[in-house]
Amino acid sequence: MAGKKSTCPVCDELDDASMKSDKTLDCTGLFCPLPIAKTRMVMQKMMSGEVLEILADDPGFLKDLPAWCGLSGEEFVAVKQTGNVYKGYVRKK
Repeated sequence: MAGKKSTCPVCDELDDASMKSDKTLDCTGLFCPLPIAKTRMVMQKMMSGEVLEILADDPGFLKDLPAWCGLSGEEFVAVKQTGNVYKGYVRKK
């Protein structure tokens, strides 16, 4: 999926072994707008090309993360659901 924006909100075919991240941000237990606000703060400190993995259990995260990437210019890579937790991946522009 590198270099492409995912068209599916939840990518079941993405396995954990294939997605490498440089940092992980745990936003479980937080609700809108906190997961995106915290994602923005961490992304500001990352280097171009690095990937952030965001863990969230807010169902709104599925739509919020790709929408935020579209507004911020960061690259939305994917979102995967594992049980009640969503794992989102964003690449720093």
